Amino acid sequence: MSRFVALLADDSPHSQRMGERILREEGWDVVTVSDGDTALLRLKDARPALVIADISMPGASGYDICRYVKAAPEHSGTRVILTAGAVEQFDDGQVTSSGCDGTLKKPFEASLLLQQASLAKQNAPQNSAPALLPTRPGRGVVVLDPEQVRAAVVLALDQVLPALTDRITEKVLLSLNLKPYAR
Repeated sequence: MSRFVALLADDSPHSQRMGERILREEGWDVVTVSDGDTALLRLKDARPALVIADISMPGASGYDICRYVKAAPEHSGTRVILTAGAVEQFDDGQVTSSGCDGTLKKPFEASLLLQQASLAKQNAPQNSAPALLPTRPGRGVVVLDPEQVRAAVVLALDQVLPALTDRITEKVLLSLNLKPYAR
């Protein structure tokens, strides 16, 4: 069974829930992120047919994400929709230069979002279904979504890497009989 994946990048939990609910009801798998930098990281493993990105969020903007997707050959056919809050204005120059496929104002109107999703399905290759692992006695089938596992690993590494780097640096300096590293 094949599936379509949408990457929804928005720092508003309300917009994430709305967009996710609308798309999931139509059979989409939805990966949500709260900032542009994480969206750029998740593009590789999510391989979305549709990217919905807020123009104003922490890290990379929706415009930046769109430019990246449109320039990357591995994302050819990926539809990018830029969103903006009710009082935010789209920058027409950036909308044009980013190459986006459409714009939507928030809160999302379900019919307009689904229209964009339908166009994305027509133009994009389908992704494979999540891996099914063999059953374990008394546990049933375990379904692992590789995208969610990878995202969890990335987040965990982001949390521990600075402290781990400091500890390793200090041990190397001590072993070389040098002054300890002060951060």
